[in-house]
Amino acid sequence: MSAIGWRVHGDGKQVAPGAVVAPDERLSWPRTIGIGMQHVVAMFGATFLVPLLTGFSPATTLLFSALGTVVFLLVTGNRLPSYLGSSFAFIGPIVAATASGGQSAAVGGILATGVLLAVIGLVVHLAGSRWIDLVMPPVVTGTVVALIGFNLAPTAWGTCDDAGVCSGFRAAPVTAVVTLLAIVVVAVLFRGILGRLSILVGVVVGYVVATVRGEVDFTAVGEADWFGLPHFVTPTFEPRLLGLFLPVVFVLIAENVGHVKSVAAMTGKDLDPLTGRALLADGLATTLAGFGGGSGTTTYAENIGVMAATKVYSTAAYWVAAATALVLSLSPKFGELINTIPAGVLGGATTVLYGMIGVLGARIWVQNKVDFSNPVNLTTAAVALVIGIANFTWTAGDLTFEGIALGTAAAIGVYHLMHAVARWRGTTQEPATPASVPGGTELA
Repeated sequence: MSAIGWRVHGDGKQVAPGAVVAPDERLSWPRTIGIGMQHVVAMFGATFLVPLLTGFSPATTLLFSALGTVVFLLVTGNRLPSYLGSSFAFIGPIVAATASGGQSAAVGGILATGVLLAVIGLVVHLAGSRWIDLVMPPVVTGTVVALIGFNLAPTAWGTCDDAGVCSGFRAAPVTAVVTLLAIVVVAVLFRGILGRLSILVGVVVGYVVATVRGEVDFTAVGEADWFGLPHFVTPTFEPRLLGLFLPVVFVLIAENVGHVKSVAAMTGKDLDPLTGRALLADGLATTLAGFGGGSGTTTYAENIGVMAATKVYSTAAYWVAAATALVLSLSPKFGELINTIPAGVLGGATTVLYGMIGVLGARIWVQNKVDFSNPVNLTTAAVALVIGIANFTWTAGDLTFEGIALGTAAAIGVYHLMHAVARWRGTTQEPATPASVPGGTELA
């Protein structure tokens, strides 16, 4: 790519069958701007759900999402198309940290996570990514992703306080069910990009229903200014809470590596040399968010869906997306409008989202053909999942470790312990009970 721009693909108007618009190419600027704005729509639903569920400012989150995307594009040399939205892996740690130490403590945890990820990115860039595969084989990666989704399941159902004020699904069951059904139906009713935006469409449908039912309060929207800076939060550091956040790094690594491989497969380019840069960029973006009160960031599967549908992988579109998000973040009225999304809508949407996160972990197992007749794999997943789902808690002095942190540690520890002993004893191919089921194929 030249220093001043992108090569125009073909006539700048059409993409021939079987062709793709490469990262260093672009269509005409009107088309590029349209696709860039489409990327903003794609990330919208998921990116805003994180601040809504954690009490963070949607406008602040959007601002650092835009800035993070710019950082990502610069660090990767404009060669890896990606939008950095809010990572769902941070939801549990943020909620727990905010409850015990306030929002500033949660922001400090995000910052610390970003710094650790950036350091790992530098190591990968200098030493290669082979060691990641050794430390985090697919059974471990899939288990960590799965336990994060299932650990959040109680949040989707919600709680009720002594005054009868409820959160999640319980706040407004009718609205939640409508939102959930809308997401389910839209995902299979429409082809192309609309089907990929089922969560966003479902939230819009649920929002309309909630408005009709009188569950939406627009007072704050009317009082907010059209233009202004978002609300910033200064981070504070509480070592006792770091155990909640640092395990999130494993998920961010998996998401970034997966993003690099996905884009490489779709464009036919070898992007593995950019893995370290991608991790470093996401680490810097998350660190930046931690300095001002934004949610931690990650590469977005929603935007991969847009690229797959349009065949346009131009990084120019992501510069447009970042600029669009930046402009929207500077409107307090827009931020307050997002804040009006009621708990019932969120309950319906998160029922799908948290389940999807959990099942995505299983998808990693399937795609990598993880053999659960091997007791090493079976036990690794079994122990870690129960710890994560039941939200085991361990306090050591001032440090508190909960389900996600303990489950992650268990997945890594159990796997490497059993793998080492099994290789020493030569027992890696022994059949696993209770994995043996009628009709199943087990190793002899």
